[in-house]
Amino acid sequence: MTHPTEERIKSAPKDVFVYLLSIATLYTATINFITLIFGYIDIYFPNTLDYYGARNLGSIRWSIASIIIVFPVYLLTSWLINRDIKKEPARGEIKIRKWLIYLTLFIAAVVVIGDLITIIYNFLEGDLTARFALKTLAVLIVALAIFGYYIWELRHAGGSSLRKKAAIAAGIVIGTIVIAGFFIAGSPLEERLRKFDERRVNDLQSIQSQLINYWMSKGRLPANLDALTDNISGFRAPTDPETGTAYGYQPGGDLSFKLCADFKTDARQTSTSSGKPIPAGYYGEYGYSWDHEIGTTCFERTIDPELYPKRPKS
Repeated sequence: MTHPTEERIKSAPKDVFVYLLSIATLYTATINFITLIFGYIDIYFPNTLDYYGARNLGSIRWSIASIIIVFPVYLLTSWLINRDIKKEPARGEIKIRKWLIYLTLFIAAVVVIGDLITIIYNFLEGDLTARFALKTLAVLIVALAIFGYYIWELRHAGGSSLRKKAAIAAGIVIGTIVIAGFFIAGSPLEERLRKFDERRVNDLQSIQSQLINYWMSKGRLPANLDALTDNISGFRAPTDPETGTAYGYQPGGDLSFKLCADFKTDARQTSTSSGKPIPAGYYGEYGYSWDHEIGTTCFERTIDPELYPKRPKS
């Protein structure tokens, strides 16, 4: 027989909105939190086969931005839900609350089980590296924390000092991880300077390609970069994206030349400030032939006629 109080308490549109928003922000915050942890692990324990480690910084910044917005919304919706339950304890029994909590428990349980299976499998395969073990441990801890909290939530609807303590503890942990991201990924100003330098390197690569093409066509190097202007292809030597000044160019004979630019960051320290070993190619699109320090850096190049033979004149 249904209790009369339960008949009166139905899921109103407000309840559906708040509960769905709460669970969506929980999942989003959890995914981005784990992604953030994975990004830190990739930096401090890099994969030697990974040639694109620097691109992890983008996912770190995205995760930081997502958590900064989403996690406070989750705390707010949780507070609204528990405030209503405290006023009307019967609201703790509405169906949408039960369904979403059990869905969360199901997902957390599946993740934990899958995580444990993966650990055992990789152990049997002899592939239980520190990098893998830390990622697996991070997922396991987060899933168990969510599972444990919502099991407790089912039994203790409404107000509780323990709920406040859990929220504070979660806020401290997540806040610490997010703040660490600013030191690892760099400040917005540092990222802007890095992007300017990345553009400078791309410009120099483009100019270098045109110089080689010029030499293959004419058998000599141009006296200046203006000679590379081609109205048919539309090429015009790019200039510094920040100052608008021309890049330095010094022909040094029949086959050699120098390209110079004024850089604002050190390419060897841009990707990570941890001082930990980093894999080959960690400098992203730069490559080792375009490493630079802060200040004016010149790159000397010598054309190999065997690799870039002159084109026969028609």
